[in-house]
Amino acid sequence: MHRSAPRLSRILACAAVPVMLVAAGCSSDSGDAKESASSTSPSAQKSGPSVEPAKFDSLPDACGSISRKTVGDLVPKAKSKGGTPDKSSDTAARGGCAWNGLDDNGVKGSQYRWLDVAFTRFDSDQSLGSGAKRAAAEYTKQIGKAQATEGAKKVSANPATGIGEQATAVVYTLTKTSEEFEYATVVARTGNVVVSVTYNGAGYAGAKKPAAADILKGAQTAVKEAVAKVGADDDTDADTGKSPASPSAKATGKATPSAKATAKTSAPAKATSKTTATSKPKS
Repeated sequence: MHRSAPRLSRILACAAVPVMLVAAGCSSDSGDAKESASSTSPSAQKSGPSVEPAKFDSLPDACGSISRKTVGDLVPKAKSKGGTPDKSSDTAARGGCAWNGLDDNGVKGSQYRWLDVAFTRFDSDQSLGSGAKRAAAEYTKQIGKAQATEGAKKVSANPATGIGEQATAVVYTLTKTSEEFEYATVVARTGNVVVSVTYNGAGYAGAKKPAAADILKGAQTAVKEAVAKVGADDDTDADTGKSPASPSAKATGKATPSAKATAKTSAPAKATSKTTATSKPKS
């Protein structure tokens, strides 16, 4: 009877070993499952190719994008030299400005001119594409819109070289208020920004209408200035094309008061050094 108790204990201990092994096996499987799950998590999956970042993150002041001199040349009697800005709820994405005026020459008739500029900027978007790609689509859209102007005649479109990354000039005639107007719309793209300039004119009271070549040349002059303002230094003046010198830049090359004082105090030091060198030690 006394021997049965130890024997029973050994039997129970042996029976417990498979249970522990099974539990250990389950624990190991659970770890593998967690590792497998973590490897398929979104963070572990490779993301798609990122889109190219937008080149420009803001737009210039539309009314300041064309110099006063150019406005004066193209619209001699502009009602407002500073232009009339478009209303925009997001000036970082779109903006525009317009000028118009009637140059009354009395019995020789009158000349009417209109000039406007518009900017449209696009951000890069992972689902929509890069800002440049979106701007290219808008560029094509605006060219088509100009060509499809209701009532337009003698419509033609040609590439305009030397303006932004790509540009197209659309010219046509349009009859309004019983007068025939000459139109030129130049659409250009630079990076993720589309710039559009429309210039038109007509003669009133017997005055001749402006030449189509002059209207096109005026539109190209204006759009070149507007495109150049995209991404330009905010301090750059459209009338001069130069950035004002900063106070620190103006001061460069001139000795400062502290420098002058330093120069003065250094002279006695040289004299002291000379005296020390010539004096003899006392015996």
